[in-house]
Amino acid sequence: MRGFQCSFIATWDRLREAVVEAPPTAILVVDPYSPATPGSCRLSSDLRSLLLEFPSATVLAAMDVPPGRSGDLRTLGEWGVTDVICLDEDDTPEAVYRRLRSVEGRTLQALLQRTLPPMMSGRARMLMMTAAEVVSVGGKGRDLARRLHLSERTVLRWAERAGLPAPRRMLAWMRILLAAVLLDDPGRTVLSVAHACGYSSDSSLRRAMQDFLGTGPSALRKEGAFGRASRVFLGELSLTRAARRDRYSLRF
Repeated sequence: MRGFQCSFIATWDRLREAVVEAPPTAILVVDPYSPATPGSCRLSSDLRSLLLEFPSATVLAAMDVPPGRSGDLRTLGEWGVTDVICLDEDDTPEAVYRRLRSVEGRTLQALLQRTLPPMMSGRARMLMMTAAEVVSVGGKGRDLARRLHLSERTVLRWAERAGLPAPRRMLAWMRILLAAVLLDDPGRTVLSVAHACGYSSDSSLRRAMQDFLGTGPSALRKEGAFGRASRVFLGELSLTRAARRDRYSLRF
C-alpha cells in the first residue's frame, strides 16, 4: 500500500516483540476476536493484554460489524482501540488507506490537544500540532518549515508572535513529550523508547530528560511520565508567553 510498509505477524507474542522495536507511527491492524475457535465472537484477551502493555500503540480492529455487535465496539473503545476498519464498508485499498492516514502519528497530538491551554491561539496550536507530527515521523529541524510550506524564518517569526519557544526548542520538547508518552507503556524499556524517539542511546535520552525535566526516565516513569513532562512544558510555555508580553509592553 502506497506510503506504508506492511508486515504480516502471525502471533500475538511476535506482535508484542514487534511493537517494542517499531517507530511511534506504527499502526497495528488486528483481528480483535479470539483465534481459539474459528468464527469465535469473543474478543481476544491477547488484544486486551497488548493494549495494557502498550497503551500508546495505534491499534485498528479489522472486523465485520453486523447488527448486535455495538457492545463489542464499545468494549474495544474502552480498551484503547483507536479505530475500526469495517470489512463490509472499507472494502477497497483506497478506503483502507484513508483510514490508516487518518490515525497515523496521532498519539502525541491527541494528548497535546487535551493538555494545551484552551485559550491558545489557532496559529500557536497549529504550530504545536505540526511539530508533534514532525517528531512522531522522525523529522528534524527543517522538516517543520517544509511541512508548513513556509520558510524557516517565517516559522521562527510565527513562533515568536505566538509566544512559543523557537522551532528547534519546540521540536526538542516534542521529542521529550513523545518519549514520555512511550515511557508510560509498561511493555517498553528505556532503551527501546530512546531508539523510537531518535536518541542514539538510553544515556542520550537520560541527559535530555535531565536537561528539560530535571529528572531521569526511571524516576519519571514512577510518577507518570507524560503528566510530569507536560506540566514542566506548560510551565516553560507560560514563561515564554509572559516574556513576550513584557517585551511588547516595553516596546510600546
